[in-house]
Amino acid sequence: MAEILVLDDVFDAAVLVGKILTRKGHTVHTFTEEQDAIDFFMENTVDLVILDIRLKKMTGLDVLALFKAHSPGVRVIMLTGYPTEETAIHAKSLGADEYCVKPIDRDELLEKAEKVLAGVR
Repeated sequence: MAEILVLDDVFDAAVLVGKILTRKGHTVHTFTEEQDAIDFFMENTVDLVILDIRLKKMTGLDVLALFKAHSPGVRVIMLTGYPTEETAIHAKSLGADEYCVKPIDRDELLEKAEKVLAGVR
């Protein structure tokens, strides 16, 4: 199964995503602080990153760009409670594989995670 990093500034949201994916057998590392997630990412192998667009000190797009610069092949799903077509296009242009809208739909998240992990765009 996959090693998954989840970064969301809302603790409950990070925990929810973690629980959904852990139940499917994945190992999930949840973070609410950008620097903690960045430090973990730089030191560990991660198969999938799930990032909220709005964070505390940086944007999820900033973190996405940083992660892609370090590991261009990492798979990424962006989350947002404030969906716009412009944000989705920007996230995809930076290398995001998928985009999910909050509140998180369990089935949608699982479907997109499995698709991204299988390398299907």
